[in-house]
Amino acid sequence: MEAKSVTAQIGNQSITIETGRMAKQADGSVVVRAGDSVVLVTAVSAKEKREGLDFFPLTVDYQERLSAAGRIPGSFFRREGRLTERETLISRLIDRSCRPLFPEGYQHETQIIATVFSADNQYDTDVLALTGASFALALSDIPFPFAFAGVRVGRVGGKFIADPSETEREQGDVDVVMAASRDAIFMVEGGAKEIDENTMVEALLFGQRAIEQLLDKQEELRRAAGKEKRAFEKVPLAERVPQRVREAVFERVREAYAQNVKHERYGRLSQIKKDVVAQLCGEGAELCGHEKDVKQALEDLKYEYMRRMITHEGRRIGGRRTDEIRAISCQVGLLPRAHGSALFTRGETQALVTTTLGTSEDEQRMESLKGQSFRKFMLHYNFPPYSVGEVKPLRGAGRREIGHGMLAERALRSMLPADDKFPYTIRVVSDILESNGSSSMATVCGGCLALMDAGVPISAPVAGIAMGLIKEEGRIAILSDILGDEDHLGDMDFKVCGTAKGITSIQMDIKITGVDKQILTDALNQARAGRLHILSEMAKAIEKPRADISKYAPKITTIRIPVSRIKDVIGPGGKVIKDIIARTGATIDIEDDGSVAIASPSSEGVDQAIKMIRALTQEAEVGKTYLGTVRRIMEFGAFVEIFPGTDGLVHISDLASTRVKKVEDVLKEGDEVLVKVVSVDRSGKIRLSRKEALAEQAAHGDGKGQQPAPAPSQQTPAAKA
Repeated sequence: MEAKSVTAQIGNQSITIETGRMAKQADGSVVVRAGDSVVLVTAVSAKEKREGLDFFPLTVDYQERLSAAGRIPGSFFRREGRLTERETLISRLIDRSCRPLFPEGYQHETQIIATVFSADNQYDTDVLALTGASFALALSDIPFPFAFAGVRVGRVGGKFIADPSETEREQGDVDVVMAASRDAIFMVEGGAKEIDENTMVEALLFGQRAIEQLLDKQEELRRAAGKEKRAFEKVPLAERVPQRVREAVFERVREAYAQNVKHERYGRLSQIKKDVVAQLCGEGAELCGHEKDVKQALEDLKYEYMRRMITHEGRRIGGRRTDEIRAISCQVGLLPRAHGSALFTRGETQALVTTTLGTSEDEQRMESLKGQSFRKFMLHYNFPPYSVGEVKPLRGAGRREIGHGMLAERALRSMLPADDKFPYTIRVVSDILESNGSSSMATVCGGCLALMDAGVPISAPVAGIAMGLIKEEGRIAILSDILGDEDHLGDMDFKVCGTAKGITSIQMDIKITGVDKQILTDALNQARAGRLHILSEMAKAIEKPRADISKYAPKITTIRIPVSRIKDVIGPGGKVIKDIIARTGATIDIEDDGSVAIASPSSEGVDQAIKMIRALTQEAEVGKTYLGTVRRIMEFGAFVEIFPGTDGLVHISDLASTRVKKVEDVLKEGDEVLVKVVSVDRSGKIRLSRKEALAEQAAHGDGKGQQPAPAPSQQTPAAKA
């Protein structure tokens, strides 16, 4: 097969997609390139259907080879292991974009793999992999009927940018990744710096327009190199099955959805399934042998009934209005030893969230294509099986847990204080105790409360709300604070987080076309009203961050020393700083700009370390009197140490008001002596005078004059050390 390629211009980036050169045995494969970033994306689907499944077996893996950036993995095995958090999140982006677009009933095992083989920091590979997935599927024989593309949208100085550079992303106030076709937006994931709802809508519509050239090129490449699609038609249910199921259980389904309590409702629906299968598929029954079709017909009936109940009757499960939020309860400070804690309950969803404050030693070291970095804020989300009344083995965090955690982390991160104002490493952990709709948004709310309870000076409180949309027979219902059933059976699930001022994080998955600007605007405005209500409920528990951190949290103080004195604090081979740490029990971090963060479980340890560092780095002040120690006697004078590591010369003529023949007549080594700094020259040499210090002391004999700075021998034990 001859290699073919197309090139599209997206913003300031030129993106080239090539097929026919690499991975030719895959059903579809493309190499996507922008700058020096190169991603290979492949798609393969099994030829035979996998029997016995009631879901679409799609697997998506995005993987980064560190060799792409000229790096060798730092692990013991020197090879890549399980997917990193970043790789997992990008895999989810691709999965969420593609999964809803496959034809209903398609149950052939399908796998999409995106591998980064070359990385250019100016051209991020996530949107390249996302776009490549659509191209690979379009060129394959897999029955994937849609063409879409991925794009990142930023905004700098009020101007939207498609696929912004790394620098532009840092400067901007919007950073959103999205997947869209000409007619629909399928997936949105990103954050913002408190932007309003109208700006977010404009950002999404701008992104949809920006990918038009990519869609044109995808069609061009498909015509030139695409394979003929496999024949696939959904197998219809057996004749009479839908009608017989409706006749048998419609009234019972209606009664079940009238139950407000989740487990009562689920229990009734489960019993309905058992009963209808026994009634219609038992031995000798009219639908014997069609058990799978009967179960599917029941699911279709539930789907149809609940959607019409909302759009045509104006009723939701539990009897709520479309814009009504379930009852909210908030508590803070309920865990005595945690640095900050909160229990957030909304309806049948509950999150117990804790905040832990640590030092720089607790930062998470990250290895990626961009090199090594350190993470000072972490949010971890846990979803134990008991939260939904199930029994499952406990395992490590899965893709869903990682994705929900990052959504909540993004929502809160922009409200955190700058490092120089609050130099703590922060870890927030959310344990979901109950779940019936949007535990990730409960994590955002509980996380905000726990941060404030811990005394983290966030800029503003943050809340999150999960919204839904149902479009049925021309009728539209926008739902606030959706339940699990409304999420599963709805057409759009979007989560919006933010402050009273604006949006900080958004996640959206849309399963249908025809969601226009007006619908998006109405949905986001309704979400804002819900968010403001939730913020008001949160304020009843705690309105602003506590003034002080927990007594169990490490105490961190940041001071600044002259850059030229950093070496004095560290000492040869780190000897001095190690000694300070050993004596005080404090953790000390020194930055290149001279900022020093000192942390200790006790305030005493911090104070002691500060005194020792100040003693090592203080500068002599002209005109100031010090109580120093004589270190060396010379014929022409004496060298006096006024503080550790700093001494000056007292010339023999400055020893006393009368003539001194020999220095030893007045001083000897080890004596404590009062001296005044007369001058400091450009080279740093200090001239001292005992004569002027004594005269000044005599003039202020009433004790009200300037007190001399203590010499090392008269400092506190900590400072003396």
